[in-house]
Amino acid sequence: MTTLTETSVAGNDDQRNDGQNDPAQKLMVALDVDGTLVNHDGHMSAPVREAAQAVVAAGHEVLIATGRSLNATLPIIEQIGIDTGYAVCCNGGVTLRLDPAHPDGYEVIRKATFDPGPALRALRKRLPMAKYALEDEHGNFLSTERFQDASFGVEAIGVDFQTMLDATAVRVVVFSSENTSEEFNEAIKHIGLSGVTYSVGWTAWLDIAAEGVTKASALEHLRGHLSIESHLTVAIGDGRNDIEMLTWAGRGVAMGQAPDEVLAVADEVTMSVHDDGAAHVLRSLLS
Repeated sequence: MTTLTETSVAGNDDQRNDGQNDPAQKLMVALDVDGTLVNHDGHMSAPVREAAQAVVAAGHEVLIATGRSLNATLPIIEQIGIDTGYAVCCNGGVTLRLDPAHPDGYEVIRKATFDPGPALRALRKRLPMAKYALEDEHGNFLSTERFQDASFGVEAIGVDFQTMLDATAVRVVVFSSENTSEEFNEAIKHIGLSGVTYSVGWTAWLDIAAEGVTKASALEHLRGHLSIESHLTVAIGDGRNDIEMLTWAGRGVAMGQAPDEVLAVADEVTMSVHDDGAAHVLRSLLS
């Protein structure tokens, strides 16, 4: 069962619009992180950072929309210099309101949790050697097999599988070093996961969120709150977890290295992350 907790998103949404732009043409720009803003070593190039900062300075609503968890997202927000507005983490499972006046600099305004038990049991039966990690409702990461990843943002706590089954989840991650990507994909298809939303990564990697929860669903909620028209939305991404977001956006741009199914839904394709493709798109928003 999906549980959605939500607090008010009230705030000064116009504080970054310094008059450089006609408010009617203010864009909502959603940016994936890994493979889009940063390369697979986690490095953000100067051209990408400067282009993103220029779009923020021009008064557009720039949001990070990532599969990363909150603590792994905050450094990216800081690098770009976004201190007000919003961010979407955990593939839509968590939404932040950024506020420099807040003690933490942000508050969680929306969180979708779910019971991970049925999906975990089905996966464990089919993929007994896989590693499992779970972000709980309090932001802790629980994991088996000493599973740790930079996208968690915190040190995972080693637990037994039963403890994970009993937890309330925001995000579940499954990784298998024992299977090829093709074998892993076939296993996921065979399981036929229900009651959750999931996306398969570049390798034998699976991200699971609450049913109906994606980057796009969280962004659409914010778009309505910000009163930005659909055709004034832009999204850039490279992964299978970006498919819904690219379809949602008025201008959905896929990175050049994206897999075929991502390229197929995009309105356009830019250069790869290694060639600063995101920077080219961001600069086009300033012309």
